[in-house]
Amino acid sequence: MINKADIDKTNAWPFVEAKKILKERSESIKKKGKIILQTGYGPSGLPHIGTFGEVARTSMVVNALNCLTDVPKEIITFSDDMDGLRKVPENVPNQDLLIKNLHKPLTKVPDPFGKYDSFGEHNNEMLKKFLNKFSFNYKFISSTDLYSNGFFNKSLKIILENLDEIMNIILPTLGKDRQKTYSPFLPICPETGIVLEIPIKEIDKKNFKLIFDNNGKELEKSILDGNCKLQWKVDWAMRWFALDVDFEMYGKDLIESAILSTKIIKVLGKKNPSGFAYELFLDENGEKISKSKGNGITIDEWLNYASPESLSMFMYQNPKRAKKLYKEIVSKAVDEYFDFMEKSKKQSQLQILMNPLWHVHNGEIPYENSIMNFSMLLNLVETSNADSKDLLWKFIKKNKPNINIKEQPIFDKLVEYAIKYFKEVSKKNKVYKKPNEFEMKALSALVGALERCNDKMTPEEIQTEIYTVGKENGYKDNLRDWFKLIYQVVFGDENGPRMGFFISFFGLRETKDLIKKKINHV
Repeated sequence: MINKADIDKTNAWPFVEAKKILKERSESIKKKGKIILQTGYGPSGLPHIGTFGEVARTSMVVNALNCLTDVPKEIITFSDDMDGLRKVPENVPNQDLLIKNLHKPLTKVPDPFGKYDSFGEHNNEMLKKFLNKFSFNYKFISSTDLYSNGFFNKSLKIILENLDEIMNIILPTLGKDRQKTYSPFLPICPETGIVLEIPIKEIDKKNFKLIFDNNGKELEKSILDGNCKLQWKVDWAMRWFALDVDFEMYGKDLIESAILSTKIIKVLGKKNPSGFAYELFLDENGEKISKSKGNGITIDEWLNYASPESLSMFMYQNPKRAKKLYKEIVSKAVDEYFDFMEKSKKQSQLQILMNPLWHVHNGEIPYENSIMNFSMLLNLVETSNADSKDLLWKFIKKNKPNINIKEQPIFDKLVEYAIKYFKEVSKKNKVYKKPNEFEMKALSALVGALERCNDKMTPEEIQTEIYTVGKENGYKDNLRDWFKLIYQVVFGDENGPRMGFFISFFGLRETKDLIKKKINHV
């Protein structure tokens, strides 16, 4: 049971947001008897890992709310699938098919994969499939459904009634040419099925109809039942209003939109949700991850190399700092996951609330004795030449016979991940150093020192011997360069495991043979 005093003291961001929601939205929550949190998704491309992050982080806020109130909570994952397809994503097949259907609602664009009735439905199902892997508790809502079945009709009528005031909010943010043609309502063309961006000519508020200027021709449209959809900023405000949303997080690139939508919902007669702007996700080149480009690491790729929990932990950390997401990030994230699991064993309750794993595991941090981290396990995959899970476990058991696999379910899965990750990621990035004469002498001295060691020595004692060799062979003033040399020659990387621990686990004889092999090979 979490102590209330500790909850009051913690500054873990999910608790900060949860407390803010309860304070800012108290009247709305009391009135409807539940807390509604929303995440938004635009299915104009395949769902990327950033979309997952939004749902994961919102779930962490719900977890914090559960410690503060018994009021029911609901996460809405809203798909803006009535939006027009503005450009063709680079990472999907049948590009010509999509080109022919540009600007149509995503739920009217044919599925280029040929699996579903539309591109929008395909991407919606992909998103639900990903989210279900993580057992998130969410309610999926389609924009197309709510527009076409009349759910939004009441809100659309209010928007029409307040159209002048809404226009006064939006128009000053647009260029002069765009001001002349801007309309919050976008009619669906009856002939082409395209979402049109054309100006309003006449307004019939009594019958909830608009007459648009469609390139000189009059186009009369009802604003109800999916005949029109709203422009983004007005649509976002209308969604907050209609669904009575209490909380939504969004990327910092949408801060300006959130400000305008906040002004619009106040015109409609409600208060804006509590908001949280997070930093963007970037690929290895520092470019924003995009659905249309498909850059960065995919959710499937991460789950091929590491656990769902490690990805959730990565999303928890520093949400207001830009994050690079690419394959090489995975091993570091997994090591951090195990570090936090070890730390939790000695932490106070207040410290536990700051531990990312408390938020990842809904307050139940798993307990498992540590064997080694992911980085060392990857080194072990390479040095043992293990190409299967059973073979790697045989090697581990050979050096540590007392390990009970049944008591190590998390590590057992990690063994499987390590083999895949080494083969498909680490191995491709290996650059083995060819030592010069000076460096060769130092490494030969290391082999000699290891020959004088014995299997009864502790990892710390072996580490001390390695330090001594470095100091005696020209690295007295910079032992970091000494270990960097070992790592580059033996592991093909500038970083590596704590050598005393690695040798103790891998074996003295095996390590001597490995270093000799690397020296002779180069």
